[in-house]
Parts: sequence; C-alpha cells; structure tokens
Amino acid sequence: MDEKKKVSDTTGPELYDASDRPFDFVEEGGKTALVCESDSTVRDNLGTVLEKMGYHVTKSAAVPDALKSMRFHVYDLIVVGESFDEKGSDEGGVLDHIRHLSMGIRRNIFVVLLSATVRTMDNMAAFGRSVNLIINLENIGEADVIIKRGIVDNETFYGAFKDALKQAGRL
Repeated sequence: MDEKKKVSDTTGPELYDASDRPFDFVEEGGKTALVCESDSTVRDNLGTVLEKMGYHVTKSAAVPDALKSMRFHVYDLIVVGESFDEKGSDEGGVLDHIRHLSMGIRRNIFVVLLSATVRTMDNMAAFGRSVNLIINLENIGEADVIIKRGIVDNETFYGAFKDALKQAGRL
C-alpha cells in the first residue's frame, strides 16, 4: 500500500511547477525569446522591445534560471549580456551551453550578444564569439531595428543552405 502512495506522490499534479516550463503553449508560428541580462533596466527594456516585435519573452537574471528555461524550450532568439556569464555558475554559462548544442538545433536559434566593448554588427567578432549578432550597449535604444536587420541577414545567408537540406530530406 505504501508503494502505491509513493507512485501517486511522484506522478500527481502537485509535482507540476509551471515556472519550470515557461511556455506550455505557444500558438503555431509563435516566436519565443530569452533575455539573459543581469541589469534589470536593460533586461526589462529589451523584453518590452521583443514583445512589441511579436516574441513571447522569458527574462532571466541569473545563469541557473536561464539554463533551466533552455532545458525545456528551444528559443528562436536568445539575447545574452556580455557580463551575464561572468557572474558565475557551477553548470557553465549560457553561451557555453549554446556552443555545445547540436548544429541542427543551434542553426535555428538567433543569438545576440550585448557588449560594452565590441561595436554593433561586427560580424567577425560575432563569429569569434559563436553568436549571430553583437549589439553595443550604446546602441541598445535601436535594438529592434538592429535585431530585425540581423535576422534578415541571417535568413538570407542560411536560406540556400536550409533549402538544400530540405531537398535532401535532412531538415
């Protein structure tokens, strides 16, 4: 009798924690974004900008929270502050986690790095840091325009490649 109780205790609705799953349901074609930034002003402003762009946004102030969110959902867009990973985590950082994703998954995530030192849209620096786009914090007020342009450039760049994968039946 005790075993039945144990089973029901581990499978019941009391174990469901909605905060573990930021998106139980997103309509078909809905876009999701994760904002990883320790500065609450920047994090909130970017969240508002991305919501206006049509994204369902999750905001994380700490690395463990961001990694927990990424465990349950593959985001379309991830914005990471340059200093976000520096706060430390035993699990490794967000950018490190993204670098270790399989290429089939990573290719479908647009990653933006917020930087205080690198200039906006520096493609070589972005390549070196394994991100799609860099936005300098001085240009954060124009984040919507910069992100839109970066996504269009990325889709143009990968368009032919993704078409070839579809024709080969690998996508």
